[in-house]
Amino acid sequence: MRANYRMQRLFVGDALSAGVSFEASKDHFHYLANVLRMEDGEAVLLFNGRDGEWHATLSFPTRKRLFLTPVAETRPQPAPSDLHYLFAPLKVGRLDYLVQKAVEMGAGVLQPVMTRHVQGKISNLDRLEANAMEAAEQCGILAIPRVEAPRKLEDLLADWPRERRIIFCDEGHGSQNPLPVLQGIKERKLALLVGPEGGFSDEERALLRSLDFVTPIPLGPRILRADTAAVAALAVIQAAIGDWE
Repeated sequence: MRANYRMQRLFVGDALSAGVSFEASKDHFHYLANVLRMEDGEAVLLFNGRDGEWHATLSFPTRKRLFLTPVAETRPQPAPSDLHYLFAPLKVGRLDYLVQKAVEMGAGVLQPVMTRHVQGKISNLDRLEANAMEAAEQCGILAIPRVEAPRKLEDLLADWPRERRIIFCDEGHGSQNPLPVLQGIKERKLALLVGPEGGFSDEERALLRSLDFVTPIPLGPRILRADTAAVAALAVIQAAIGDWE
């Protein structure tokens, strides 16, 4: 079932069930009352990543307090996406964009990976989680991706579950079209690995190519920035062997 894009959607931490009211957080009060200037009796959509999506009404017992009351479930909670997104962190502004687009494209796990040429860093997982929740609010996604702590590429590969195939964007691939490669993949447990702006080192590329659970793919004839490559790769994977089928 597709999301209702005409109504305001909010992620909340509270449990959602019919008729059980709870007080809005300070941030949600400010946004609904002061930014959107919503009034008593108006409605929003709420989700928490666990209980589905709910139509809820607003009530203001005082000028400085707001309560939200779930009335009816509008969409049931879906199973979380099983697509893992492994990425070398970028500089802050572009990292925010990268995380938001990965969530929009159906990533279920966000795993920062530290490579030799990485240019960004992850100093606060809360920022990644906030970007993931904002993207979910805007795009009708109910299952919030899990955000993992950064790991070195070599360590991640050393204990990787062999039943989950890693697809990595290889700028040194001999062809230009990723579709024939992707259509040959039989596994349904998948992960996408996108490297840093400077690309993978020769040693990292050799390591990845030596592993039987890793598949390199090209991304066309043009050189793509890392954040562009991420969106392009996620789109082609979802279209060829993912949840767009």
